[in-house]
Amino acid sequence: MKRGVVLGLLVLYVVWGSTYLAIRYGLESIPPFAMSGLRYASAGAILLAAAKARGASRVAARDFVPAFTCGALLLLCGNGGVVWAEQRISSGLAALLIATEPLFIVLLRALPPERHVPGGRALFGTALGLSGVALLLGPARPGRQGIDLLGAAVVLFAAFAWALGSLLSRRFAPAASPLQAAALQMLAGGALLLALSLATGEWARFSLAHVSARSFAALLYLMVFGSLVGYTTYVWLLRVADPSRVSTYAFVNPVVAVFLGWALAGETVTLRMLVAAAVIVAAVVLITLRERASHPRRGL
Repeated sequence: MKRGVVLGLLVLYVVWGSTYLAIRYGLESIPPFAMSGLRYASAGAILLAAAKARGASRVAARDFVPAFTCGALLLLCGNGGVVWAEQRISSGLAALLIATEPLFIVLLRALPPERHVPGGRALFGTALGLSGVALLLGPARPGRQGIDLLGAAVVLFAAFAWALGSLLSRRFAPAASPLQAAALQMLAGGALLLALSLATGEWARFSLAHVSARSFAALLYLMVFGSLVGYTTYVWLLRVADPSRVSTYAFVNPVVAVFLGWALAGETVTLRMLVAAAVIVAAVVLITLRERASHPRRGL
């Protein structure tokens, strides 16, 4: 189990770290909600077929509540918000703002019904991780163009929605087939995203004939690796590991994005980037270590 959790975290660190650039490429010729909706609806259909092939039980009415709850919070508000915001802010800034998700998880877990009092190590690790990401992606010089406040606010809301959805998903009864549960979440989220795309008039302005090869490749990458591999791994990790530990991907993803840019696009890696990466890795170690002195409060 421990080896599986470590491997799952590595998948999230690398795969989801690369999706910010893929989203940017996809947005070149595909509208945001249509792209996300197609991505999750297609991945969900494939995953559901795989679950049925493995002998998953018939979908029951009780399965729709967790599917649409998680699909709305994680995919419609969470992923959909990030994709929409990347039209207004850079992918790097989006990754920085999404790194607030572990902080939201720590704060939400301190509220009823969990009443989980975070230990000093977790709080320090969260603050250290945020400072490392800020060092990595903060303004390099005075006079830099200001941040689009609406885009930034939408990403922060997306991080909060993702954190809330992640915690709520743990409160539902364990599914007989985790694979089918993940598929239903993606189908529900994809349906909501496509409905929003239709409501906002994206399909009236969208033509498959104008989709570039790079955008199409990005959509396929997001569907296969971002959704089928990454999201399925994430849903499994939420059931077997501490959510604060799972959420550390939000600290590592910006580092992965920067180094992929250096390796694949010839971008420069500076001393500042290396120092920030070291700070973020240290934060991940602090948060993932077991908190021996921290215990949830008992209800009165």
